[in-house]
Amino acid sequence: MGALRRAAVVLAAAVAASAHAATAVPTTTELPAFPGDARMTAALFAFESGFDQLPLRGDVRPITLAQLEDQLRRPDVQASIGKGTIAVLYPNVDMPFRAAFISMIQGIEERTRLPVRSYPVDTRVDSAELNSTLKQNGTKVVIALGRQGLSATAGLDREISVLVGGVLLLSDAENVAGISLTPDPALLFARLHSLLPDLKRVIVVYNPKNSEWLIKLAREAARSQGLELAAYVAGDMARAAQLYPTLIAAADARRDAVWLPHDSTTVEESTILPLVLRETWNSGVPLFSSNVLHVKKGALFAMVPNNVEMGRTLASSAISLMSEPRKRGGNGLSPSRTLQTAINLRTASHVGLQIGYQQQRSFDFVFPQP
Repeated sequence: MGALRRAAVVLAAAVAASAHAATAVPTTTELPAFPGDARMTAALFAFESGFDQLPLRGDVRPITLAQLEDQLRRPDVQASIGKGTIAVLYPNVDMPFRAAFISMIQGIEERTRLPVRSYPVDTRVDSAELNSTLKQNGTKVVIALGRQGLSATAGLDREISVLVGGVLLLSDAENVAGISLTPDPALLFARLHSLLPDLKRVIVVYNPKNSEWLIKLAREAARSQGLELAAYVAGDMARAAQLYPTLIAAADARRDAVWLPHDSTTVEESTILPLVLRETWNSGVPLFSSNVLHVKKGALFAMVPNNVEMGRTLASSAISLMSEPRKRGGNGLSPSRTLQTAINLRTASHVGLQIGYQQQRSFDFVFPQP
């Protein structure tokens, strides 16, 4: 059996910083880097958003099938093969992107008592060889992390169940089961309501190709919070750029807020985001986001997945699949519900919120730091 192709996707350059908003938005500068797990996930957002199209580097090697076969010879692995095992496929990428996946794997290993083996895969993995190795290893469930991990499952036999985690955007059409990096709108809206209880309406601009599944959840979440979700469709960036200034100018800063979902069309980082930051800052309309990176740039707050907890949740689902196997897929994508919250105190003050020390302690990350 030959080795997996040696080329590995690595990052030869740092992810370019998003463009600053206009100088009228002072909150877009002078904020420190995210600490710990939030920094890992912030990097992962950038990776999953498509900022990973960088040159290959030949001096980093993915795991080879010979190395996987060595694992099979371990006594604990041999004893477990008859019962079935769980495998984790994750992108073979450099730091800081790898760190987020490692945290998810930590959670998976903590939750399950079954043998779990993790395989870094590159974009040109030999699917047939991988499938053969996993079958020989007695794999019953694969947890695929990130787009790259998910892509590697394309050639797996149907009897191997697949769960996906650590992905940013998935449409209904992709028909997979697992957990998105996208925060649950219900938790976002609950936090919004706790901060600004007089708000009545949430304004969002979205592309149905990217976010229809999420907007369906958001409509239900808004109703449960006594909010109106005013959702506007923009099929391209030009339409989004037209909608935002009009919608924000007509908004009531005391009763309306703008939500930025994970949507590469309507929340494009270099043009659309600075526009929205500028317009909401100048009008005083609260802006909150599904992307923790936006808090550094001026959003009031955002929520970010706890990577270790996401791994634990995926592990629980994998254990259930071990006992009750089902077909891969099934439209079971869920938003992330194990979340941490970041807040921008400068923006809070700008919209009339005074966040005292005790209330600050209810947030996981506070910016700017003292």
